[in-house]
Amino acid sequence: MRLAFILYKYFPFGGLQRDFLRIALECQQRGHAIRVYTPIWEGDIPAGFEVVVVPVKALFNHTRNEKLTAWVEADLARRPVDRVIGFNKMPGLDVYYAADSCFEEKAQTLRNPLYRRWGRYKHFANYERAVFDPSSPTEILMISEVQQPLFVKHYGTPAERFHLLPPGIAQDRRAPANAAEVRAAFRAEFELKDDELLLVQIGSGFKTKGLDRSLRALASLPRALRARTRLIAIGQDDPRAFQLQAKTLGVSDRVRILKGRSDIPRFLLGADLLIHPAYNENTGTVLLEALVSGLPVLVTQVCGYAHYIADADAGRVVPAPFQQETLNRMLAEMLADDAARRRWQRNGLSFAETADLYSMPQHAADVILAERG
Repeated sequence: MRLAFILYKYFPFGGLQRDFLRIALECQQRGHAIRVYTPIWEGDIPAGFEVVVVPVKALFNHTRNEKLTAWVEADLARRPVDRVIGFNKMPGLDVYYAADSCFEEKAQTLRNPLYRRWGRYKHFANYERAVFDPSSPTEILMISEVQQPLFVKHYGTPAERFHLLPPGIAQDRRAPANAAEVRAAFRAEFELKDDELLLVQIGSGFKTKGLDRSLRALASLPRALRARTRLIAIGQDDPRAFQLQAKTLGVSDRVRILKGRSDIPRFLLGADLLIHPAYNENTGTVLLEALVSGLPVLVTQVCGYAHYIADADAGRVVPAPFQQETLNRMLAEMLADDAARRRWQRNGLSFAETADLYSMPQHAADVILAERG
């Protein structure tokens, strides 16, 4: 088959982007031709991929999205394909990968009613309806059980169009045989002393991921514990507001904020705890990446994959509704308890041996390539 994949931006360090790439590569390995439409492509192009960088620009995102849709529709009319797979909500899709939460639910519960009069709202509501309306033919790849009832609530989408996928953690995130050596080399490179503790927070979109909460929790640690704890945050975002916050809290000497990078497994092996106090998160792939590498996790309950941390007993989950004091207390307890962290590490590695945390690309490809009635 000839397959067209569409996404609003590709860069190597985003969770959605990595999921797209692994699914597209799986389809390619099964013998199908891959074409990609995107306005922005950063990084290497896989061998055999046809990447079409769509020349659209606009002042507002929703206007750019509409221009992109029109451009792609015109190109597909000239050069048809067998399936169109979208990683953002838009009209004309055969298959949609549901990485984003329900827009209409957020618009109705988190926004002022006046918001629904704006052009931006109308655009995103219409694009979401194009996927989830009962009359739409789009098959939906779900990665979060939590979101499906919300789409059904607002659109009445038939149950048979939803396909719940298992997680898709890359095997290179699992702890290798030489994990202890990798950890030692990493800690030497970052000049971490034997008694120092390293927190990592990984993910683009520092505001949504709750980096402000992590900084407050770090600042709240008892003085002696804070003095031997460091935090490294990694992601594609503007760090300035958080650097200022760290300075205001008096912990700037304990914090480093790095751009997205490709050697995340080293950080997972070299750290002592992953902190992920997100405000909202459809899934949270990094939680499972930490789990399978043996890194204990502290995460908010609103993350779609937080239940895996509880199921595996590989860390602790901050209950909803969120309270900063609870995060502060849990962080201090986890950092102070070396025996508990060793137990959470063992539990995570054991869970990684038996649970299906890896087969998402294969299941997604099965749906994309399935016969249509």
